[in-house]
Amino acid sequence: MTIEIIVQIILFGIALAMDAFAVSVTSGLIYRDLNKKKALFIAADFGIMQAIMPLLGFFIIELFCYFVGESGSAQAEKAMSTVITWISFSLLLFIGGKMLVEGIRDVRSPEQQKEKDFSYKEILVMGVATAIDAMAVGVSLHAGISTFITVWLHAAIIMAITFGLSLAGTLLGGVVVKLFRGKYELTVVVGGSVLILLGIWVVLSHYLNW
Repeated sequence: MTIEIIVQIILFGIALAMDAFAVSVTSGLIYRDLNKKKALFIAADFGIMQAIMPLLGFFIIELFCYFVGESGSAQAEKAMSTVITWISFSLLLFIGGKMLVEGIRDVRSPEQQKEKDFSYKEILVMGVATAIDAMAVGVSLHAGISTFITVWLHAAIIMAITFGLSLAGTLLGGVVVKLFRGKYELTVVVGGSVLILLGIWVVLSHYLNW
């Protein structure tokens, strides 16, 4: 494997990690009880999910090739890519919409405002939501990669980059929230809006080939 290919994989990993970075910033904004341990959990969750999904996509198509041949797997690739896109959109829209409604409610009734506690379950769902579109990447990698070693190298580099960027994003969110000067409800509105816009971007990028 040449240096050029490794550089390409690194750039590829950075591009894939941007979704996780955006959501990790959002996590830093909305959770008031965030600490170093929880920030590491967010980064680890996003990194692991971002590595698992391309592998999953790659080996699913590998199974299709084995059972139905190359022609059948080509059709499966297209259908699978579309399904993955809409699942990702639905998850991001659901989580972001819930946050947006909660934030708007608190803006209208600040006396009833409740701080959002850290939720491991919510982080796990967001990890899947931000990474599931990477499954389509694994599907596309199937056509161009000839060895399993290269696939695993992709996954390892993507995981490391996503972990680093997600950790930085979570800490950045904690810094940015201070700019709101205690306006917690506004951070939830911003966080929910980011997730909704991210879901829309996933759909547009799929159909417009961005």
